[in-house]
Amino acid sequence: MTNSFIFELMAYLPEEIQKWLNTRIGTIDSFQTVGGGCINYTGSIITKNASYFVKWNKVKDFPKIFHKEALGLKLLSQGIIRIPEVIDNYEGEEFSCLLLENIKPAPKTKNYWQLLGEGLAHQHKITSQKYGLTHDNYMGSLLQDNSQSEDWIGFFISSRLKPQIKLARDKGLMDEYISKSFDQLFDQLDSLLEIERPALLHGDLWNGNIMTDDKGRPVLIDPAVYFGNREVDLAMTQLFGGFDDAFYEAYLSTYPISGDLDARIDIYNLYPLLIHLNLFGRGYLSQILTTLNRFT
Repeated sequence: MTNSFIFELMAYLPEEIQKWLNTRIGTIDSFQTVGGGCINYTGSIITKNASYFVKWNKVKDFPKIFHKEALGLKLLSQGIIRIPEVIDNYEGEEFSCLLLENIKPAPKTKNYWQLLGEGLAHQHKITSQKYGLTHDNYMGSLLQDNSQSEDWIGFFISSRLKPQIKLARDKGLMDEYISKSFDQLFDQLDSLLEIERPALLHGDLWNGNIMTDDKGRPVLIDPAVYFGNREVDLAMTQLFGGFDDAFYEAYLSTYPISGDLDARIDIYNLYPLLIHLNLFGRGYLSQILTTLNRFT
């Protein structure tokens, strides 16, 4: 190991995590930071025997975040879409990290969108007795309440929308008039939303949380997993630019949907829009108001 490499490693990877990695995977021969993450620090590691991907952050900022992400990835691995293998996760005195296999991306295969659509449909057929999850986790950098419920609409209101509305009010990002408009929407959800069995959701399904593997096939990363209405995932695929038509065709041919999905998509996207409002500010308020005005 060269002196320059040791300096680079020390400059970017906390010593506490270095010590844990040395006991877990052996001597690190090469380390390189990887950009693109909004919350965590990331890098790739090469040892004598393998290549790894590591994410880390401070424990005080995001307690148990990597433990919860590891649980989510393992749940998603029940499906047929590739999920990064979880090697291990660590939470120490100051830092925590998640150690994953290092997947080297290649250009999308010709049937990439078809594989993704069919794979998501199969994932959504994995079900549970209740909505939610046995543990809470994170949506982005915000805590996500997964308190289990047999009532989908009640869960969507109390565990998804209301906590974000309260946070927005506390931050001064939303006034009483807007929160009352949400109350009016809540009264209508019984007639607006379809009730289906709980589906295993990725929970944060946009283009930035999908990559390719070395054969150009889709890989799901950075989930916010829980069991909910599968239309939540489909809605978010349309929030930031949308997916290719081949994705939706493959999904619907594998797992059809009834009724006016377009209207329900706008309702379900209120949750990620509220998340973005609370994380990034008022720039997302106009989209929220457009949906509220449509239904109230």
